[in-house]
Amino acid sequence: MYLPSVRRFPAASAALLLLLLAVPRPALAQGLPEFGPLNPVAASRSGLYFQPFREPEPGRWRHAVALDYASVIEYNPLDQADYVLDSEVLRLSFGASRDLGRRTFLTLSASVGGAYAGFLDGVLDWYHARLGFRMSERDQRPQNGFLYSIVLPDGRALNRVRQDFFLGDVRAGLGVRISSQLQTVLSITIPTSTGREGYGRGVPSAAVLNTFRAGVTPRLIYEGSVGVGITPTHGRLADLQKTAMVALSSGLRHRLWSNQSLFANLFYHSPYYHDTSLPALDRRELSLDFGWTLQTASGGEWRMGMTEDLEPGGPGVDLVFRLGRTF
Repeated sequence: MYLPSVRRFPAASAALLLLLLAVPRPALAQGLPEFGPLNPVAASRSGLYFQPFREPEPGRWRHAVALDYASVIEYNPLDQADYVLDSEVLRLSFGASRDLGRRTFLTLSASVGGAYAGFLDGVLDWYHARLGFRMSERDQRPQNGFLYSIVLPDGRALNRVRQDFFLGDVRAGLGVRISSQLQTVLSITIPTSTGREGYGRGVPSAAVLNTFRAGVTPRLIYEGSVGVGITPTHGRLADLQKTAMVALSSGLRHRLWSNQSLFANLFYHSPYYHDTSLPALDRRELSLDFGWTLQTASGGEWRMGMTEDLEPGGPGVDLVFRLGRTF
């Protein structure tokens, strides 16, 4: 989003603070939630995401269900180009993982999604007003409308339509725990999406995700990750798409008392496109995922949180509401 009038969270300072807290201590049992881009222009290009450290659980399947619902407003009117994404986006994910051996494990996930005109614009105007943010893009669009349009300097015009329901790409991963604090996962996505162009990748993708986890104190845990991925070009914007991309994350989880915790995770993704002249396509993504968890007696969790786009001019999401359950 391009928001020159909004004062954003000091992201560089937050990242430095989180990195300084990465002191190698014995790791704790529960870490941060999985996180991946939700904006269609980002999710349709990259297979990179944050993969939490997985503790050994021999002979047992671990399952997860996550609901993400986002409000997106990006408005980039330029003299020779134009990009508008005004939508509410849904993703319902289902995941499973299981140990294959003492150090190796398998992860599987699938999702369904949708893109709608929505109903949240008035609520979010009130929310941002309370925080002192001015969302100038919303002044240019009707409330609860839908528009997904890209016009490029060479004259190409792409108008996406809303999608009430579609299947997402299937993801499979093979993980190796290198030590009690470090793991590597080779992740691939298979182009099973039934969404129109602009919502699914349309091609396979591959990524290597490295996650480090350490206990800072008995109540405070750190997780950071470095991922590199490749997604072949596809569709009408193929000549403007990045093929190789990088993702970084740095986050903390603090146990308040008993089985309740707070978490925050800073997620960076390198640019998805190049030379479009549109800031929301050509720039990096920087998002903050944060929320609350409640651990159950069986070892699973309820998770509730939000994600905010920290920087103007990148393909983040205005606001994401997140609800998850692991068991």
